[in-house]
Amino acid sequence: MPTTFHQIPRERPVTPLLDRADTPVGLRRLAESELETLADELRQYLLYSVGQTGGHFGAGLGVIELTIALHYIFDTPDDRLVWDVGHQAYPHKILTGRRDRMSTLRQKDGLAAFPRRSESEYDTFGVGHSSTSIGAALGMAIAARLQGSKRKSVAVIGDGALTAGMAFEALNHASDVKANMLVVLNDNDMSISKNVGGLSNYLAKIISSRTYSSMREGSKKILSHLPGAWEIARKVEEHAKGMLVPGTLFEELGWNYVGPIDGHDLPTLLATLRNMRDLEGPQFLHVITKKGKGFAPAEADPIGYHAITKLEPLHAEAAPPSISKRPSGPKYSSVFGQWLCDMAAEDPRLVGITPAMKEGSDLVAFSERFPERYFDVAIAEQHAVTLAAGMACDGIKPVVAIYSTFLQRAYDQLIHDVAVQNLDVLFAIDRAGLVGEDGPTHAGSFDLSYLRCIPGMLIMTPSDENELRRMLTTGHLFNGPAAVRYPRGSGPNAPIETELLPLEIGKAVVRRQGQNGSGRQTALLVFGVQLAEALKVGEALDATVVDMRFVKPLDESLLRELADSHELLVTIEENSIMGGAGSAVSEFLAAEGRIKPMLHLGLPDYYVEHAKPADMLAECGLNAAGIEASIRQRLALLEQNSR
Repeated sequence: MPTTFHQIPRERPVTPLLDRADTPVGLRRLAESELETLADELRQYLLYSVGQTGGHFGAGLGVIELTIALHYIFDTPDDRLVWDVGHQAYPHKILTGRRDRMSTLRQKDGLAAFPRRSESEYDTFGVGHSSTSIGAALGMAIAARLQGSKRKSVAVIGDGALTAGMAFEALNHASDVKANMLVVLNDNDMSISKNVGGLSNYLAKIISSRTYSSMREGSKKILSHLPGAWEIARKVEEHAKGMLVPGTLFEELGWNYVGPIDGHDLPTLLATLRNMRDLEGPQFLHVITKKGKGFAPAEADPIGYHAITKLEPLHAEAAPPSISKRPSGPKYSSVFGQWLCDMAAEDPRLVGITPAMKEGSDLVAFSERFPERYFDVAIAEQHAVTLAAGMACDGIKPVVAIYSTFLQRAYDQLIHDVAVQNLDVLFAIDRAGLVGEDGPTHAGSFDLSYLRCIPGMLIMTPSDENELRRMLTTGHLFNGPAAVRYPRGSGPNAPIETELLPLEIGKAVVRRQGQNGSGRQTALLVFGVQLAEALKVGEALDATVVDMRFVKPLDESLLRELADSHELLVTIEENSIMGGAGSAVSEFLAAEGRIKPMLHLGLPDYYVEHAKPADMLAECGLNAAGIEASIRQRLALLEQNSR
């Protein structure tokens, strides 16, 4: 039985077996009798390393034994191992030659938070979004068949990720092409079955054995000569297995289902995987694990311990309080959560929809106060959007709370099901812009670009907490599809009005008026939370600063005035420069025949790697120093060209 820890170790643990098994080659040299001790050492080292860096926590603790068993039985990296989402892949990283780099996890130029092909040959598929593993592993299995290779393909998917439609699309296709692959369902929430114990473990060993498989195929050949006999036998077998295991669904999809088995029972895991490794056709192994296994607080609170921040040193001196720094305000997601409750109390038509992000999008209070109007559709972004469209058709006012990076997965539904029909759906788009240590798979870099090309969309970018609240009200009252995109983290602590007041649609606000001087007049057009940084630059350069508020529609009358009265227009956004809000300004002025010098500041044409958010913004030139430097450089060029 694995050791249970109650505290995260602050000192690097002694791990003699792990020292010998920090690659799968070394792991496979160990005796099976040593693997349970190795699991204890790996669990202790994982606790220590995540305590040093912060990061995903509970999921990795739950797959310690499974990770060891997979690398022990399969010949990785030649055999392809695909982790779904990847937040459970830290033990995999430790066992595949990256243990000494775990201290760099999620830091600039360090290890990524998720599997990445460029990081290790053992990371066969880059992930971050859920439910891609089965399709990717299927592609690898088909590639092996076409290449005449005997290598294996294994997908490890969680019970939450299995709720996505694309997982079932891949399951259906794999059975259709009779792919030689294995899917391991890591069920850590008892969401499919509670049927775990000695009987099911014993049954799994029998069902997965070569003897059983041979007897089954032999019986099929014999009975196939008797009319209807094999079909009757198959039904009897199916119903017999269905009484003991919850595999009927997967059997009907054409998979050989085995399980459920205890995912922390190494001997059973090893025996079952060894039996299933060489079976032909689609194989499905159902494994029950406990999220946070081996760390008592995480076992008791798997949601709270999904991820942790790094531990501070025991004797670290507290930083002196700053008297000049303005206290940060509430998180933008909290402002959204409060608005949702307030508006729901005012409007009985409002419903809240989320694709499995209740805590992240701050819908907890709403779900408790208005349970009949709260819909968590699981990891199914496409369904979330079409569900909202169906509700809107019959007079409901749905609010879809969704991360920017996840809305990308429902783009067709956004256009086809909502926008084309001009339905009243409000998209509260969280995590817009750069999100820090989770890296490019989770950054909301493209939403302004992919939203503003959709006819009829109302698109808003708040500069502070109160603007967010007012924009949400504006979008809720708007007749048609509307989107409000806001970043991760806290705002500048702007006073928040309690009233539910809308904004005048398409109206920007001049926050600072530059003075006419001897130099060139510059106007900073800000879309979003860079307003605070832009105001600092405005003071330094005596420039006009405008809170644009609306990406679509733009404040066209103000843009005409600014173009006539300023010699340089600078657009600022935390979105891809290509096709973003700045592009909208240039397109409008070009159509008006107002050709002005422009400077577009935003996210560059490459994926900004994981780092602290402030470092990422500095790299992109979106902090005050970067904005000022870019403007001064452009002004110098304009001056040079005018001579």
